[in-house]
Amino acid sequence: MVGIYDNEMKLEFVSKSSNEAFARITVAAFASQLDPTIEELADIKTAVSEAVTNSIIHGYENSEGIVKVECKLKDNCVEIQISDSGKGIEGIELAKKPLYTTKANLERSGMGFTIMESFMDELKVESIPDMGTKVTMRKYIMNDREEKNEVEDVEKVGK
Repeated sequence: MVGIYDNEMKLEFVSKSSNEAFARITVAAFASQLDPTIEELADIKTAVSEAVTNSIIHGYENSEGIVKVECKLKDNCVEIQISDSGKGIEGIELAKKPLYTTKANLERSGMGFTIMESFMDELKVESIPDMGTKVTMRKYIMNDREEKNEVEDVEKVGK
């Protein structure tokens, strides 16, 4: 697989909630090639968890389907695509509003997209009703270890 990316991986699994942790850990292990901080890795894991959970809970509802995860590394960026062939989202902008949920009976907080937006540097949501949804997220990892140390030192001083 020769392309414009430094490395790529693909993962597919059945839309069972027990597979959410598997997806989160797999993506984190793949992204670790960029030498992220613990905080950057936690951000990635949280965003992946939210996107996969959305596919399982909302995309496939009470049925099973396949959730696809693709990760690509280029320079200091990890790009993560999580897609399903579920029911799709009719109003993406409404669905992205904080506290909006279609599953209030399941005690869903309606914060999934908000969390993805705040933990990742870029978020794009594409969806076609009755065909599925694709969430693309990007996180830029600081490459320069000295820069990371300076940020960590500033954070320590602020505490």
